[in-house]
Amino acid sequence: TRPERENVLDTVRRVATPEGVEITLRVAGPVPRALAYALALLLRGAVMFALMIAVSALGNFGSAILLLTAFLLAWLYPVSFEVLSAGATPGKRAMGLIVLNDDGTPVRWPSSLTRNLLRAIDFLPFLYFIGFVAMVANRDFKRLGDLAANTLVVYRDEKSAAASIPEAGPIAPSIPLTLAE
Repeated sequence: TRPERENVLDTVRRVATPEGVEITLRVAGPVPRALAYALALLLRGAVMFALMIAVSALGNFGSAILLLTAFLLAWLYPVSFEVLSAGATPGKRAMGLIVLNDDGTPVRWPSSLTRNLLRAIDFLPFLYFIGFVAMVANRDFKRLGDLAANTLVVYRDEKSAAASIPEAGPIAPSIPLTLAE
């Protein structure tokens, strides 16, 4: 048995790739995910405010543009960024998070659409209550959209500096080797 470590919250997931390589993913909890969503809301709000000022003189046509933009920002903004921008909306990028499939591969259109369309259910009855309950009930902090799409929100690993190989001359083995050896 593991001493004292039983009660420690473990947010590290190990995933074996088909090539037999094990990768480690650090799962993001509710707080960084909520902060990332808040940043995305601020960005979308700023876009809507700027557009509202820009189209205010266009009357009903301006209102139509505003409503269409609001729809696109609500439903396609997260999907587009997750698929086309390495799994991260600007809010997630600012928080150092990305969305991946459960197997560690990049998220694609079907998975991203599924997880983001189910955001409407996660939001019920108010302020992501169902999504929050699902997250704290799941060891990988998955909301309903993540469960349905088999996705995971994890911390983006910082790129490590390339390892340098020290300069060394060749050394002959102490025993002569045959060609087969």
